[in-house]
Amino acid sequence: MKLFDSHCHLDDKVYRKDLVQVIDRARQAGISRMMTVAVNKKTATRAVSLAEANPDLYASVGFHPHDAKQCNSAALDFMIKLAESPKVTAWGEIGLDYNRMYSPREDQERWFVRQLETAAELGLPMIFHERDSSGRFLEILKPNFKNENAGVIHCFSGTAQELEQYLSMGLYIGITGILTLRGRGANLREMVPQIPANRMVVETDAPYLTPAPEKYHTRRNEPAFVKSVLLKLAEIRNEDPDQLTQIIWDNTNRLYRIN
Repeated sequence: MKLFDSHCHLDDKVYRKDLVQVIDRARQAGISRMMTVAVNKKTATRAVSLAEANPDLYASVGFHPHDAKQCNSAALDFMIKLAESPKVTAWGEIGLDYNRMYSPREDQERWFVRQLETAAELGLPMIFHERDSSGRFLEILKPNFKNENAGVIHCFSGTAQELEQYLSMGLYIGITGILTLRGRGANLREMVPQIPANRMVVETDAPYLTPAPEKYHTRRNEPAFVKSVLLKLAEIRNEDPDQLTQIIWDNTNRLYRIN
């Protein structure tokens, strides 16, 4: 298998002591590429540095909705400068999160729009985060998202109606280890057969959202475990894992515009 973990956070401090081993385990599991995703200035700097030092890694830059209160014009210029690196192939993760409200709603919405505009100007695909926005995410996204700039709904956990709208906008759907969890993943398992094969990518969101069966042995997720997501996805869709792997590999490279 040749897999691409489309969303992980290898800049996270939990990997500081054994990142080399984590990347080696990913390679041994067939994870040939990994996208390490930023959420603020500090993590973006680290993500780009890691990507430039490792041929298998790529990076995104951007402000997560949790960190929107840290964003301003100067901070956005800082991200734009980082995006000059050839290893930066996406902008994100950006969006809205009204669950924990680490940043005020007005900050989240203002900088979501500004980042949509910035990513479009740079021609970068976008990594989207949405949680408990009660439709506001789509209200902002629809008039501001340009279809020629690809995007992915990271860790999709929405409704069937939201899924339909995302697909109609040409977005990719990110599938995480939630798919493998008996209770929490039930709704997602019902919906994944409805997703066209050419619109899916798999991701770990490492170090979060550890899939089964790894979840029963360790709390910390890592890119090697994305293989469990792929195998579960193939099982649910009743598809050949090798064929689905190739499709998703092609999808992810197309999304991030990597040859």
